Amino acid sequence: MSDASIFVLDPRLETDSFPVAELKLATLRLMDDSRFPWVILVPRRPGLAELIDLDPADRAVLTGEIDAVSRALRSLTDCDKLNVAALGNMVRQLHVHVIARFEGDAAWPGAVWGAGGERQSYGAPQAMLLAGRLRGALAA
Repeated sequence: MSDASIFVLDPRLETDSFPVAELKLATLRLMDDSRFPWVILVPRRPGLAELIDLDPADRAVLTGEIDAVSRALRSLTDCDKLNVAALGNMVRQLHVHVIARFEGDAAWPGAVWGAGGERQSYGAPQAMLLAGRLRGALAA
């Protein structure tokens, strides 16, 4: 039996991503699909499903973290577009996607969910290299 007052990362998010950094509010993770530079921010608060479930102070912190992560990802990738979304249709736990998109990528101009072709997993060394670059860009 789990304690509803303790934050636990949804097992699907944990399985489908690599750890990048612990921000003030959110854990930052790299999604395991090398076709798209794609991270998620998961606020370390139990029982959240929607942005409106955050108290106003935490919502402001998360907005700042989304901004910082978006800027870091854009600076690293020189992407054509950033997609930022909190959907939660497959995984109910509140998480925010930040995805660097490129004209001509495997899903362009559509959504990355259900994109043509199979997910292309990172090898652990490649994921850790990108995670380290993201940490460096966030620190800059």
